[in-house]
Parts: sequence; C-alpha cells; structure tokens
Amino acid sequence: MTSDLSRRTFLAGAMGTLAVGAGATAARSPLAGPRLTETFEVERFVDDVTRARAQGQTAVGEVLARAVSEPGRVLTGLGAPTEAGFDVLHHSDELTILNVIWAPLMVLLPHDHRMWASIGIYTGREDNIVWKRKGDIVEAAGASSLSEKEVYPLGVDEVHSVVNPIERLTGAIHIYGGDFFAPGRSEWDAETLVQRPFDVDGLREKFRAANERFEAGR
Repeated sequence: MTSDLSRRTFLAGAMGTLAVGAGATAARSPLAGPRLTETFEVERFVDDVTRARAQGQTAVGEVLARAVSEPGRVLTGLGAPTEAGFDVLHHSDELTILNVIWAPLMVLLPHDHRMWASIGIYTGREDNIVWKRKGDIVEAAGASSLSEKEVYPLGVDEVHSVVNPIERLTGAIHIYGGDFFAPGRSEWDAETLVQRPFDVDGLREKFRAANERFEAGR
C-alpha cells in the first residue's frame, strides 16, 4: 500500500489484501499543495476530488487526507453529526462522495463495492474487517482500526464490513471511484456469510433502525 495513506493495520495478512484499486498511481498529485488554513467547503472539496479522480485513487486519497487532517474544519463545513445516516455530496457514474454518520456500536454487513474506495475519518472511530471470498461465502482475512485524521483505501475487489466501536456518533467521508448506487454489488449474510445481492433499501433501513436505537438511548 502507499505509505502516505495513514492507517493502523493489526491483523496478519491485512497488508497483502488491501491493494490499491486499478488506475491508482504512486506519483504525487499536483493537487497536493496545502489548503489547511481555508474553511472546508463542500463544493471546493468535490471539485478537488473530481480533478484528482483522473489521476487515480492515490491522488484522491491525498485530497481526502488533507481534508480530514484538520477535523474541526470538516465539522464546521459539514456540521457536527447529530444522527445516523448518509448524505450524498456528489454522485455520478465515475464518482460518489458520501458523508457517512455511524450510530454508536453500529455494524454493517460484509459487502463489496466493485470499485475502489477511500475512507477518511473526521470524528470518532471506524473499524473495518476485510474478508476473502471462498466461493459463495467469505472468511475474515484482516482488519484496520481507523481514528480521526486517518485515511484508508480499499481496492476494487475488496470485501469489507464496518463497525463503529464507540458509544458516540462517528463521521467519515467515503469516496468511491464509480456509482455507489448502481446495481450488481453483493453483501454477505451476517450469520451464514453466504453471498446475496446488495440491498440499498436495506442499507437505508439499517441506518434508520440504528438511529432509532441511538435516539432511544440518549
């Protein structure tokens, strides 16, 4: 993996499975100049990511890392998280950018993207388990624990699941190198680990239910 994308990998084998997606480049992006004194602006961020997209995942990761390196700016620009859910900051055939808010202790099933993805944490924690396909099922292959200011890349063929391990909301910017909402993706059952079609409506329902639990526990 590229050493400039910060993450804390703690299970053996994770480094070998987390390959940067196709089209990534090791060259430093010309967008890498610091803009840390500026206020985080969604439109400018989307524009920076869109231009970096043409250079590959590494360049996008640099833009994302720059943004989350000052979490207070992101919180000011996006607003402090108040409930679980996800906001679409940008959506096209080539690029999707989401502001994802995980409810406390929320768990998301193993799933794939069929495209590369980069995750940047600006408040809280996000734990990722990486899974390896074995026919129609998956088995755990590695994991990473992400704290604020950290960026984590996932390759095109990666399968992962997500846990917010803390008892407060976690905020993360998720960038995908394609249309996140397009059909054809898969998820795996939490108990049997058997493959099935990815359910976007089911994803929304998970956020709704998690948010209800969060509100009830306040």
